Amino acid sequence: MISCNKDRLRETLETFSRFGATKNRGVTRLSLSKEDIAARNYFCDCCQELGMDVYYDDMGNIYSVLPGKRDVPPIVMGSHLDSVEKGGRFDGVLGVLCALEVVRIFHDYKIEPEIPLMIVNFTNEEGARFDPAMMSSGVLTNKFDKNKMLQSRDKDGVTFESALKESGYEGRIENRLKEASAYLELHIEQGPVLESKQIDIGVVEGVLGMVCYEITIMGESNHAGTTPMSMRKDPLFLAASVISNLRKSLGEIDEDLVYTMGRVIVSPNIHTVIPNKVVFTLEARHQSSEIVKQVEDIIRSLPKESEGCTIQSEKLWGRDTVVFNSTICDQVKSSCEKHHYSYQRMYSGAGHDAQFIASIIPSAMIFVPSVNGKSHCEEEETSYEDCVKGANVLLGTVLALQEK
Repeated sequence: MISCNKDRLRETLETFSRFGATKNRGVTRLSLSKEDIAARNYFCDCCQELGMDVYYDDMGNIYSVLPGKRDVPPIVMGSHLDSVEKGGRFDGVLGVLCALEVVRIFHDYKIEPEIPLMIVNFTNEEGARFDPAMMSSGVLTNKFDKNKMLQSRDKDGVTFESALKESGYEGRIENRLKEASAYLELHIEQGPVLESKQIDIGVVEGVLGMVCYEITIMGESNHAGTTPMSMRKDPLFLAASVISNLRKSLGEIDEDLVYTMGRVIVSPNIHTVIPNKVVFTLEARHQSSEIVKQVEDIIRSLPKESEGCTIQSEKLWGRDTVVFNSTICDQVKSSCEKHHYSYQRMYSGAGHDAQFIASIIPSAMIFVPSVNGKSHCEEEETSYEDCVKGANVLLGTVLALQEK
């Protein structure tokens, strides 16, 4: 059985980790920054050395193609090269470089593919420099309006359009990914499940649906030292009760439901002043749309007034659960079994380009364990043994799809 080259994959990962390296073994490689452009340039060089055709589209997505014997839509592999600020060395880049390793194995063994192979690097997946996340795959799949995305600005006021033009990676709209035989995205789990269960591979069957609400509680400001407790209209005290009650209610719905109050804004945020306004977010994720609906019902059932304060809730956004192609998921499972790797079928709680691409191309994802479940931080780690296991599963899946 053909396997990937562990030493070469490790060396390639370590090389890319130097593009934007931070002091604590992390990476800051914001989309279309000089660090990202350096990584892109080196990636293109690696692909061209393998005889691949390299081109890019109007959103800066990079496509590298190894021609096949048959003139049919390609098998696409990939992810993203950009990172968050002080992020990890594996998030996104692992999927691109394991795809590169698969093509290198084809080159090593002089295997001419029946179906063309394509590696894609999606631009601005993280959304760390330009909002929103998964920007370019979203434009490809008509989830986002291109003109609005071009006007997205970073903290220095630079637009995505300007950064793209200056990068040298602005290509033609005709080059966009439109059809493929399959899309495979290998990624670190970014969570603790696989490691805690000592499982080698996650066979990812989809991405969880989610909702995000903003809850605003309005009260009255007054002097913190002169206003009796019985005469206060304090939205922060009420917010504490609301959050506590929401936690209790949501915790009784389903053990797989995850929910987060991730942002709290208190105004005027002065220690000698009773607050007059508290705003907090509530985000919830679950595979079942019925469970998500129960979450929304609980939020909507909040009282409009309490303790002299008013309560309002606003739905900021949401998404339906994305289900990946079952046939390709089964191929991933079979690849695990051939390599004698343990696996678990699972859903991703985090968003990925694959969730958008799945709307136009049969798709699936492969997860490898994250040490301590850490990601989006410098402590992010995945063993090189697990990296090569993921690459082997990717390779095995691609070889099986070549026979279809």
